[in-house]
Amino acid sequence: MSHPLYEKLSAFAERDAVVFEGKTYSYHDLLQLVHQWDEFLDSHQIQRGEVVTLEGTSSPLACAGLIAMVARGVVVVPLTPLPPAKRDEFLDIAEVEVVVRIDELGDLHCERTGRQATHELYQKLRDSGSPGLVLFSSGTSGRSKASVLNFDRMLARYRDPSKARRVLSFLNLDHIGGLNTLLHTISQGGAVITVPDRTPDTVFAAIAEHRVQVLPTTPTFLNMVLISGAYERYSTESLELITYGTEPMPLSTLQRLKAALPHVRFKQTYGLSELGILPTKSKSDDTLWVKLGNTAGFEHKIVDGVLWIRSEMAMLGYLNAPAPFDEEGFFNTQDMVEVDGDYIRILGRKSEIINVGGEKVYPSEVESVILEVDNIAEVTVSGRPNPVTGMVVTALVQLHKDEDPRVVSQRVREHCRARLEPFKVPAVVKVADSNTALHSNRFKKIRTVA
Repeated sequence: MSHPLYEKLSAFAERDAVVFEGKTYSYHDLLQLVHQWDEFLDSHQIQRGEVVTLEGTSSPLACAGLIAMVARGVVVVPLTPLPPAKRDEFLDIAEVEVVVRIDELGDLHCERTGRQATHELYQKLRDSGSPGLVLFSSGTSGRSKASVLNFDRMLARYRDPSKARRVLSFLNLDHIGGLNTLLHTISQGGAVITVPDRTPDTVFAAIAEHRVQVLPTTPTFLNMVLISGAYERYSTESLELITYGTEPMPLSTLQRLKAALPHVRFKQTYGLSELGILPTKSKSDDTLWVKLGNTAGFEHKIVDGVLWIRSEMAMLGYLNAPAPFDEEGFFNTQDMVEVDGDYIRILGRKSEIINVGGEKVYPSEVESVILEVDNIAEVTVSGRPNPVTGMVVTALVQLHKDEDPRVVSQRVREHCRARLEPFKVPAVVKVADSNTALHSNRFKKIRTVA
């Protein structure tokens, strides 16, 4: 089967394409895996327009499977290993017709579910002859939403040439960030470096061993890097750029990172499963002000402090929820922002704002201040109902070393009183035990635990 993407990758021949489990695969090797996938998909008579899972962890085989499925014109539903109930839920929502799975040994399995995918969004893709993509939200605030995207529109985002780089793959292929890393890197002839797990030591060991130039990650993970000191144990000489997104970055964390890694450039990114990854420009390495590019198929506007975005690669809609587009095609991101000329500062999701007696409190601002306190390793701030003020601020902290929780609470509250307005000072400060997870498997804060 021929496809322009195959031709583009063929031009990179013997360059490094993917590093997996210590082994380096060239673009020639990757295309050989793609051809194996073509034979597998042919043998199971998988046709254009069918809704097909790609289940497995990130690997050269999974990357090749994605490429082969896109070239075939199917609707791909990438999934990582899930609990059985969650997997069944996703298969049901996506109306999956064919399950394709990569097992732990790298063997391929295929079975038909007996379903027929009849959703109108799938029909739009079939009518246009375009491959599709279904991405699920993390679902931390309820049932996961399933976005349907046109994959041809996604690939158009990566046509313009740029510098080929060695990029660490931090997020999996079931996340828009992981897909962006893969597609952007291989479209330029760069190398994708995978890791078996996402601990600070594993990631920074890979950076040193495989000369990683770009690390795309999250603020939560970068705070874990600071706590662990992993950046001091491994060479970071090759590292040129760290990009961060998915949640607000505490300013105190960013400033500590810049001091720890002065030779590295830091860039804030912005993207959603529903819209893709926008071009951005940070005002400077040590501030949270960012300019969103109104180019390359993206536009934005601010309405009542909320960011709205129009994107040429925007999703067609949700399979299981109304799509929040306005009449002009702008998508309501639900992110509250401040504006300074051409720059914006992302304050947090509207749903996460804590309303204390009519005053707005953004968790990220309070978290940034609490992280300045001695012995605080991590913190999650959220709101708790209160009969007098409507809500009060609560903070759940994890410590570097054990300490009397009452002493910790007093120290945190005293520091916050000196740095914040009274209504922003946490009324409740709890110390979490070491088994309490403050972040999801995508390294994003879980505010419901506070």
